[in-house]
Amino acid sequence: MDEMDEELKCPVCGSFYREPIILPCSHNICLACARNILVQTPDAESPQSSRASGSGVSDYDYLDLDKMSLYSEADSGYGSYGGFVSAPTTPCQKSPNGVRVFPPTVPQPQPQQHLLPQPGSLPPIPRNSCITCPQCHRSLILDERGLRGFPKNRVLEGVVDRYQQSKAAALKCQLCEKSPKEATVMCEQCDVFYCDPCRLRCHPPRGPLAKHRLVPPAQGRISRRTSPRKISTCTEHELENLSMYCVQCKTPVCYQCLEEGKHGTHEVKALGAMWKLHKGQLSQALNGLSDRATEAKEFLVQLRNMVQHIQENGVEFEACLVAQCDALIDALNRRKAQLLSQVNKEHEHKLKVVRDQISHCTVKLRQTTGLMEYCLEVIKENDPSGFLQISDALIRRVHMTEGQWGKGTLTPRMTSDFDLTLDSGPLLQTIHQLDFVQMKVPAAPMLQLEECCTQNNSATLSWKQPPLSTIAVEGYILELDDGNGGPFREVYVGTETICTVDGLHFNSTYKSRVKAFNGSGVGQYSKTLIMQTSETGIPPCDIQSIGTVAWFTFDPASAHPDIIFSNDNLTVTCNSYDDRVVMGNSSFSRGVHYWEMTVDRYDNHPDPAFGIARGDVLKDVMLGKDDKAWAMYVDNNRSWFMHNNSHTNRTDGGIAKGATIGVLLDFTRGILIFLINDEQQGPVAFEGLEGAYYPAISLNRNVQVTLHTGLPIPDFYTPGEADPTTSMC
Repeated sequence: MDEMDEELKCPVCGSFYREPIILPCSHNICLACARNILVQTPDAESPQSSRASGSGVSDYDYLDLDKMSLYSEADSGYGSYGGFVSAPTTPCQKSPNGVRVFPPTVPQPQPQQHLLPQPGSLPPIPRNSCITCPQCHRSLILDERGLRGFPKNRVLEGVVDRYQQSKAAALKCQLCEKSPKEATVMCEQCDVFYCDPCRLRCHPPRGPLAKHRLVPPAQGRISRRTSPRKISTCTEHELENLSMYCVQCKTPVCYQCLEEGKHGTHEVKALGAMWKLHKGQLSQALNGLSDRATEAKEFLVQLRNMVQHIQENGVEFEACLVAQCDALIDALNRRKAQLLSQVNKEHEHKLKVVRDQISHCTVKLRQTTGLMEYCLEVIKENDPSGFLQISDALIRRVHMTEGQWGKGTLTPRMTSDFDLTLDSGPLLQTIHQLDFVQMKVPAAPMLQLEECCTQNNSATLSWKQPPLSTIAVEGYILELDDGNGGPFREVYVGTETICTVDGLHFNSTYKSRVKAFNGSGVGQYSKTLIMQTSETGIPPCDIQSIGTVAWFTFDPASAHPDIIFSNDNLTVTCNSYDDRVVMGNSSFSRGVHYWEMTVDRYDNHPDPAFGIARGDVLKDVMLGKDDKAWAMYVDNNRSWFMHNNSHTNRTDGGIAKGATIGVLLDFTRGILIFLINDEQQGPVAFEGLEGAYYPAISLNRNVQVTLHTGLPIPDFYTPGEADPTTSMC
């Protein structure tokens, strides 16, 4: 019951309701709190039409009072009532639950502010007093009865008493302002629990209060429980009990209210009957609310589970992220070691070259210096003949040695700079661009069963992504089996979430499933959906010998725009003189099928064509002009078979208004036969037919035909015979 706590507290004082009254807006407020927030308005600005009493007038017009700007439009709560109270700048106060209220217009004596109002002890309500609901902010002017005009909510008062009794382990004083102390007495007349300080201050044993009976709190609780139920009295006629209910005003009334005429013309019902009726309505409404509450509890469980999963997934993802970053750091360290090794090699190479050059230059310099010192000593000799004997050789040696110090000898073979520059720009850019990308495959799609259906030999499937799924999807793959328990095969790949598959076998059970994909891969399959194509309408044992009965119409979606449809898409004509193609809305790929078309109008001897076609047949030429159609075109005298613009088997016998053209398609033998007025027209028209074909026709504005489907195959034809023409004869 803890959740009910806020329902039982006054929006003004924030405490449990004490003597709650019902405002016309259906909100409740303590009687004392209502008196505290009254505001007096000038006589000139109190519209008589906006005066209201607590008689339950539900259609109270708040617009006039809203125009009076009784609260500031710039404030989301209560304004200052500028000009209507003593000071325009009087600040509003806040109740414990955050609702803004105004201080009393008439200050109450401090010692008496907590006394409960006694009948007849309250001073009169000032004229033109206005009260504003602290919850919906609706305002109204009180009539001469003041707050007594509002009905008391005895039901709410009883609920509060029961709630407090069930929750209070020890009875608390009801007048302590902050921390309530334990009650020591209860006044049976005041119906209030007091602690000793509050009893001495608010209930002194003198004057009229001396006659009040004070009892221990436990005894007071028992007496409160066993007190007889209070009988509600009329707010307008205080001596009359409420016994009827005004349906129009939605309020209980007494007999005097009916006699005075205020409710005389209104529909009234017995109070007890309406009490039971409204209790039943409230119980029914609570059933729906209970269902929503149950769903909310389940949803909260789901959210709490999500919190746990989010925490677990967060820890797992953080660990994965740390591992990935550590792997990048390890790779960078390995590359760092490789680059340092390369730098060390370059460093050793430079040192070796320079050191070799130093060694070589040192040897040569030593030799040169020795030669120079030797020559200087020779020059000191005074023996001309001896000098001349060796001077030529010394001169040659000096020149030779000088030549050895030629160009480049005194130039360093290696620079001290390292001609290596680390190209870290792309890597730094990549690091800055390092971010999270979609790396998960999509979740399994959900098949929308309410939109999946079959019609004849076509199946329509619809799906969607699971709720709250944020994984990007690039497309879907729809798969069906062969209708005979075989392997699945892809029938659609694309971005759409609905697909119609034509050309399925009749009377077959297909399994279907769908999966989503994105750049990271292909997701899981959805649940498998089993779909049944249309029944044959005949016993299974007769299918092979009699054929498959199918119902279909012409298809406006695939027809040429010049085709005109009527009769629920069973009748077609054209608004062009050129031939236009229209196909059926079902395709056939197995079994034996037969349908007919009657000629409703035939003018100027045109030559319509009847037959079958692939789904991508040309729509603006005669049927049979391309390689996607197999047809018989006929005029009023003769007919031809045509496929891929090849005309064969001219046969006498034409059509007129009222003629019937039959088309027999036998997949058991792969043949196509035409009939005119129940007679076969020519030999077998086409053989070797395999795959899926749509019924088709081409016509112009001079022809109108009506389609007839769901027909058994003609009696003359038995599937499996060598030559159906022989059977006809």
